Amino acid sequence: MMDEKQQQSDSERYCYNPSLSWNPLVEEYFINAYGSQHFSRISKALTQPSCYSCIRVNTLNSTSDAVIEKLVVILQEKENSNICSEAALGISESVQHPPKATAQSCPVVKCQLPGLEYVVFVRGSGPHTIEYAYKEDRPLKEVIVSRKCAEAVLRGAQVYVPGVLACSAHVEKGDVVAVSVAVEKRGPDGGWGTGITRGTILQGLQTDPHYFERNGLYIGHGTAMLSRAGIFRVLQGVAVNMSSRVFTLSSFNDVLEGEIFLQNLPSIVTAHVLDPQQGERILDMCAAPGGKTTAIAILMKDKGEVVACDRSHNKVLDIQKLAAEMGLGCITTYKLDALKSVRRKSESKDMTTRCSTEDIVDLNIQNSDSLRSQIETMSSAAPEGLDAYPSGLENTRGFMGLGGLLVHQDCSHLFGLEQAKNGTYTSKAELRKNIRRMKNGVGRSHLAGDRVGKSEGFSPNSFDRVLLDAPCSALGLRPRLFAGEETLESLRNHSKYQRKMFDQAVQLVRPGGVIVYSTCTINPGENEALVRYALDKYKFLALASQHPKVGGPGLVGRYESSDGYIEEWLRPGEEDLVQRFDPSSSLDTIGFFVAKFSVGPKDLSAEENM
Repeated sequence: MMDEKQQQSDSERYCYNPSLSWNPLVEEYFINAYGSQHFSRISKALTQPSCYSCIRVNTLNSTSDAVIEKLVVILQEKENSNICSEAALGISESVQHPPKATAQSCPVVKCQLPGLEYVVFVRGSGPHTIEYAYKEDRPLKEVIVSRKCAEAVLRGAQVYVPGVLACSAHVEKGDVVAVSVAVEKRGPDGGWGTGITRGTILQGLQTDPHYFERNGLYIGHGTAMLSRAGIFRVLQGVAVNMSSRVFTLSSFNDVLEGEIFLQNLPSIVTAHVLDPQQGERILDMCAAPGGKTTAIAILMKDKGEVVACDRSHNKVLDIQKLAAEMGLGCITTYKLDALKSVRRKSESKDMTTRCSTEDIVDLNIQNSDSLRSQIETMSSAAPEGLDAYPSGLENTRGFMGLGGLLVHQDCSHLFGLEQAKNGTYTSKAELRKNIRRMKNGVGRSHLAGDRVGKSEGFSPNSFDRVLLDAPCSALGLRPRLFAGEETLESLRNHSKYQRKMFDQAVQLVRPGGVIVYSTCTINPGENEALVRYALDKYKFLALASQHPKVGGPGLVGRYESSDGYIEEWLRPGEEDLVQRFDPSSSLDTIGFFVAKFSVGPKDLSAEENM
């Protein structure tokens, strides 16, 4: 009897059966929107990955059929390589449960949805029951990984060194170790964290960190690629090569670069719904990491202009890298905050004569060795020489001539000229620093390939179509093991931010154009409530039908909280004009929302007051 109880206890502990913990008020809000049972199914689905990988084919470089043939070969080669590696490490066949995916057990198939023939699915499997071979007199050797590391492993990644928090004593390279996850919990100070000091030694006892909290949070086992000491001594590399996983999904890192892009199905649908046409000018307001941007460019057959913006310098570089990898030439990137997408009227005047640091670098320095030498000469000159304009300096239509270099008066502060004119002192060091900025550009790197163009915004009505894939609470992404940090206040703040961005999008699209709005969250306040806001505020906007129509209908109704906050959603008849992707549906996608607006004739007087 004791053995049966022990086996039952072990099966409950050494398994994957997570439960999402929500802020109580947030949970009440979602139950009001979806109903208790439906929201319970959504919460469960969010803890699991989709059981397939979705791949978008770059139809400018390849075809779906060609990609399928290559992927089948790659999957088979990976399978053979893994078998050889495990045999070399002496891992017994009994540990290999469940069997790895092969081209037969995990087939590669073409999407059958109309219009999406360029999408390929690679099927995975799970959840699987893993045998951990636990013995009471010999505790498992195991590692605890961070929640983000575990979510990546559930999607097919290996366990990398930075993700390991704790490890059993005496783990050596080649040992089989179980992998469990420590999920954040609220600390005494009100913050969230695991409370585990990296490098903690596990004894297999109830005194181990998160011992009881890790019940039902074991995600598989694998082979230690480093000893315990090695794991915590190095900074990078694979710590555990996963041999048995709760979910079996193939990894496609660095596979067929330029031919394929791993992307969620709703994101692919969103670019298709925008319906970009060749020769059009299209804006992707929040473009990083560039998946939808490149999808739009490919649908346009690289003919036209796709303007991709993000406020992060590094993320813009990522977009540039992806566009280059896919051989796309119609994409122009800018570092720009979406809340400042519309150029202010004062900035719209004389833009052809305004200059920026990048303009001067490109026009006056990079292409002229003589100008470089003149600047070097100028930088070594005594600063008192700037007290009065030298003979080579003169004003011409807002420009200042400086040793053969034309500098607009708005940029004169870069050379200390404004201070000189006002009688203030500018040091040689500051002059040289400003000149180096002129030559090297601004950003994390001084390499020409790492320069990012900055934009002061765009003129109203200057785009045919605008995609606003808005930053959001991301509560539709899966797998997800933590959701407790979001509050009603934080969800409402997301909504306020998105409305401001949508106001910018409305100004930038021309009459007769299209706006597509999307998020990766299940929160109706960021989805249906945004649609209600848009239709009520802008009478020239109308919901447009979407193709392809893959997702389900939107939510109709309203929500009123105990504090008097009212949220209006869709009205009857509007629900079928949007697409809501439910993670608990048979489509097995992330949670996602798409709305498409057609833009009618604008009221110019009203537009001026936006």
